[in-house]
Amino acid sequence: MLAAGASQAEPIRVATYNTELSQPGPGLLLRDIIRADNPQVAAVIQTISAVAPDILVLQGIDYDLQGSALAALAKAIGQDGPDYRYRFALPPNAGRQTGIDMDGDGRAGHARDGQGYGRFLGDGALAVLSRFPILPNGVQDYSALLWRDLPGALLPRSPHGPFPTAEAQEIQRLSSHGHWVVPIDLPHAPPITLMTFYATPPVFDGPEDRNGKRNHDEIMFWDHYLAGRFDTPPDDRFVLLGNANLDPDKGEGRKSAITTLLHHPMLQDPLQGQPTVTFDGLGDMRTDYLLPSSDWLVVASGVARNASASRHGLIWADLDR
Repeated sequence: MLAAGASQAEPIRVATYNTELSQPGPGLLLRDIIRADNPQVAAVIQTISAVAPDILVLQGIDYDLQGSALAALAKAIGQDGPDYRYRFALPPNAGRQTGIDMDGDGRAGHARDGQGYGRFLGDGALAVLSRFPILPNGVQDYSALLWRDLPGALLPRSPHGPFPTAEAQEIQRLSSHGHWVVPIDLPHAPPITLMTFYATPPVFDGPEDRNGKRNHDEIMFWDHYLAGRFDTPPDDRFVLLGNANLDPDKGEGRKSAITTLLHHPMLQDPLQGQPTVTFDGLGDMRTDYLLPSSDWLVVASGVARNASASRHGLIWADLDR
């Protein structure tokens, strides 16, 4: 029950979940959802249905042009869980081939030579499911922002100059998947704005620390965005959420990036210190985040874990005005 003085409207349950459902080729995720015989898909659906978010940001969902896999997943969830009538996805940078060597191995045309790592266009992408209408005319998509155009960009270098080459840095986008600002209409209340992304892991590189620096800058994009260095940011009732792929204390990566967001005066951290993922050899870590703007009342929050579904937990928060 809400405390006296709280709004009469029900709190909004917002969540983010790295499902890790990406498959090795296009169309395979849609096949598995339709067949309804994949135990991981079933576990993901069960987890989402049990938590029943009103608004859910997903990672690890393969993108297709018609949105068929996302629609099939929403339909499967709706059999026992929320009815996600509204869905949103944009073509990601994952698997968007550049035609040149982007990782410095002397070859082009491989998974690491896209704008973001991907075995095919749309590999393991972002998506939004919502019970409430998504406002597409208000979407801000920064997925095409060049890495070099981020203020203070930590562009990688080798002893020979820009890494892997100056040519690559001329076209390299910042987002490994995407950076989106997505407003969603709410009943009897002003819209809520999602600010979401899916950063590259700060590993799998060499001494130039290309992935570590990119991870740092993908996270720091939001600090610049909130400071008004791009389009005008929302001034109230927003949520920054997604997979930053960076723990503030454990593992590799440049910790200052996520620390900046966790201590940002415009944000609050209702899941402070709670692990969200378990990696072999590293144990429990925190890489997934849900940071409401400071003007929300956080009624409840939690992490729903299901090892049969994903190494990541579904993290959620109930937000009231």
